[in-house]
Amino acid sequence: MIIKQDFWYWPNQANRTLHIYLPDEYNFTEERYPVMYMFDGHNLFYDSDATYGKSWGLKDFLDHWDKKIIIVGMECSHEGDQRLSEYCPYEKHMFHHDIHGIGDQTYQWIVHDIKPWVDQNFRTWGHREATGIGGSSMGGIMSVYGIMRYNDVFSKAACLSSGVFHNLSDFRKTLAESNINPDTRIYMGWGQLEAGKAPHNLDPHYNTREARSTSGRRQTLRSRLGKTGAGLYELSLEIILRKKSMECCEAVTQSMLSFYEYC
Repeated sequence: MIIKQDFWYWPNQANRTLHIYLPDEYNFTEERYPVMYMFDGHNLFYDSDATYGKSWGLKDFLDHWDKKIIIVGMECSHEGDQRLSEYCPYEKHMFHHDIHGIGDQTYQWIVHDIKPWVDQNFRTWGHREATGIGGSSMGGIMSVYGIMRYNDVFSKAACLSSGVFHNLSDFRKTLAESNINPDTRIYMGWGQLEAGKAPHNLDPHYNTREARSTSGRRQTLRSRLGKTGAGLYELSLEIILRKKSMECCEAVTQSMLSFYEYC
């Protein structure tokens, strides 16, 4: 079941549509469910809603998956470069644009407006261990940022095709400033040319700059140790390099399988 709900997005003074997936049996049980919040919600469920005419097909997948969850897909702006701004947490020059990033304001909107509304109006497990964030491309950047900056809210993240190359130094700074809970689970997926090799100067095995940045980010996260009081904790990280042809749904399932340890 998909519910569409307009929701006021105060950072840009406009409505944004929420695309909310509920399990088919939602109205016939009293069960509570974990929740995954996902960027570019219009691309998740139906081809007719998707920007380029092809959705993730997430509804069809979840309808037949044995784990039942709620998905809250948040639609972005479709005007000009507003998506880049809304889904960028930093001041950047990317894709030939100077971007005034308001991504942190977007997170404040999610954390302080959307999530309380969802928890009040649907039968959710609202605690951190049952709350995840996910997205691809700019939504992947936001998911990486959110699992670091808002780790007290989100315990799982599905980060697909995240623009690591454009944000590596900013990510390092955010990570250094963040307290990451040791139970955090992050799924990172990239296409072959994003995190692999491509022919260059007659070298067929040349690592692309995106691959080098991705590898650096992976090592930074793997080796991350944070101090809490007198102890140390290590960030648990699941990184899988995907080919573009693989289903995006895999990222969501990988990131959320461990929800059910806590519910």
